[in-house]
Amino acid sequence: MSRSSSSRTASVTSGPYAPPTPARVLTVESVDGARLHVEEHGPDDAPPVVLSHGWTCSTAFWAAQIRGLAADHRVIAYDQRGHGRSPVSHACTTEALADDLEAVLAATLTPGEKALVVGHSMGGMTVMAAAERPLFRSHAAAVLLCSTGSSRLVAESRVVPLPAGRARTWITERILGSRAPLGPVTPVALRVLKYGTMGAGSAPHMVEACARIVHACPRAARHAWSRVLSALDLDHGVRELRVPTAIVHGAVDRLTPPVHARALAAALPQCVGLTELTGVGHMTPVEAPEKVTGRIRELVTTYVTGGTPAQIKEGA
Repeated sequence: MSRSSSSRTASVTSGPYAPPTPARVLTVESVDGARLHVEEHGPDDAPPVVLSHGWTCSTAFWAAQIRGLAADHRVIAYDQRGHGRSPVSHACTTEALADDLEAVLAATLTPGEKALVVGHSMGGMTVMAAAERPLFRSHAAAVLLCSTGSSRLVAESRVVPLPAGRARTWITERILGSRAPLGPVTPVALRVLKYGTMGAGSAPHMVEACARIVHACPRAARHAWSRVLSALDLDHGVRELRVPTAIVHGAVDRLTPPVHARALAAALPQCVGLTELTGVGHMTPVEAPEKVTGRIRELVTTYVTGGTPAQIKEGA
């Protein structure tokens, strides 16, 4: 691993948001040769859960879910290209996101093995981009979409406190697509990140964890993927997502406001529930870790192992 890639893994070093040590680490090559850092946690024979993180994040974003699930699940998490320990790639497209997810599924699951696939923000968009792919369909027993949308991301964003319209869209696009370095994690940086991405009641250790992950993302990757997100249109992918799909969304999400969650719920062929979390912003897995982890457990029990939530709680 190069020095530059290792420096991009900065995160908290203790507490519930410190990244756990994986049981296995592998490098997966995508169809275009892009190299992806993949981690596996938990027993080899446990029901699999695949975690796909969002824009400017990394596997470290899922620390709380990995800690909560790894005792009795095989948790597979990977760094999107250009994020975490996955090198920057010049190919930044929704097709590349789908290719990468398929490469991870093929490398970590046996043919036909079913998993719950979880996507947060851009990770959810990755799932939508892969929805009609045969390999994805052969492995996805169910999906959980967290804090995501399929189109009109910039137009609907409420990061800029102005009425909806061209002025707000123009300003939002330039803020989210800025090439400026984020710099060190300072008190001011923490306040800015909390305002833009988290609920007002988010605890300081949650804000710190998110800030360290986001600030570690290379600005070239941050800028390149912001352009993809600003032009995103995956509405067709939502209609092709034909597995049971649940949605978790923050009620005060400014980046992808609840209008996106409601549009997804209306368009999905098999929506199995929309959970709106009061007081929670965009970073749902960090802001509401128990609720997101609990929803993952329920979906695994129902659609992967075929049991009941009560059986999982009792350890049956």
